[in-house]
Amino acid sequence: MSQDSKPHIAVIGAGAFGGWTALSLLRAGAQVSLIDAWGPGHSRSSSGGESRVIRHSYEKAIYVEMAKRSLALWREASQSWNLPLFHETGVLHMLQSTFPGNLDTQRSLLQEAGVEHQVLNHQELLRRFPQLNMEGIDSALYEPTAGYLLARRACQAVVDAFVREGGDYKTGYVQAGAISGGGMANISLADGSTIAADQFVFACGPWLKTMFPDVLDSLLVISRQEMFFFGTPSDDNRYDGGSFPVWTDFGESIWYGIPGGEHRGFKIADDSIGPVHDPSTSDRTVSAEGIKAAREFIATRFPGLRDAPLIESRVCQYTNTPDGDFIADRHPESDNVWLLGGGSGHGFKHGPALGEMVAAQVL
Repeated sequence: MSQDSKPHIAVIGAGAFGGWTALSLLRAGAQVSLIDAWGPGHSRSSSGGESRVIRHSYEKAIYVEMAKRSLALWREASQSWNLPLFHETGVLHMLQSTFPGNLDTQRSLLQEAGVEHQVLNHQELLRRFPQLNMEGIDSALYEPTAGYLLARRACQAVVDAFVREGGDYKTGYVQAGAISGGGMANISLADGSTIAADQFVFACGPWLKTMFPDVLDSLLVISRQEMFFFGTPSDDNRYDGGSFPVWTDFGESIWYGIPGGEHRGFKIADDSIGPVHDPSTSDRTVSAEGIKAAREFIATRFPGLRDAPLIESRVCQYTNTPDGDFIADRHPESDNVWLLGGGSGHGFKHGPALGEMVAAQVL
């Protein structure tokens, strides 16, 4: 694009969705302003915290392809920015006999996408992962090229790259402008300033619902999610990323975890949708019930960590849609306002691919 023809696009929210969208728009030739209320990967955000899982296993082909493309971009970013944003530990999806689903669809889609994977039976699991109590586990799907991402650090790295490459980033609380005549002219910041642009992309995570309640109130539910980090013995590396994969346990409820990344301990979390949560004002102290459930699970599935101390905990949120699919579309009353969100607990990994897709649509 020539300098005179460059559209000016404002992106609100510097999390996994917004940061990558802003960077993709900038690289496509647009003039881009990126604004975030508290900064990339901040403690209230859905993209904050230390780590996120990246895996390809899905029951919808679009997410398999998006995860594949995103992983390629995460690898490229890790190399070009000289930052270890991606850690290849493998991902192990364990299936209990009580789980109503099966692995057939995931296996078929992985095969079609050319993603390396293995199906492990009970005996093979016992041989390869003696750290686990395999009671109730019939089989597992293993992705050797998957792993985990450094979340907070990645958000900051994307914004740093955006600024280095000529983007305009600022911190400020945004209020959406009025929609009139099928469009929005500007947004306002808490300091009284305004930003005018040709297009606006609102990628503000759990705040998307409060920004546009008339459109999204019935489509987004913000839930409280708790995660726990247990300390591993200093002389036992069996639960570190170099010895054990990221894992998911599909049973009556779904638990997942990330081994010993960033020296934060052994991370586990219950993937069940929690109670309603306000991302700005809710207290983020973990519950006694959550700690009890986590201790009971880890003692059963990882007996070697039965007496491991709880060394850290965290409360974040999911921004859930009714079907778990993302929202990436124009505002129904405005041609130049885009709504991007609904990560539903699995959005972070898809940031790079989704950013490319949304940038192409906006332009």
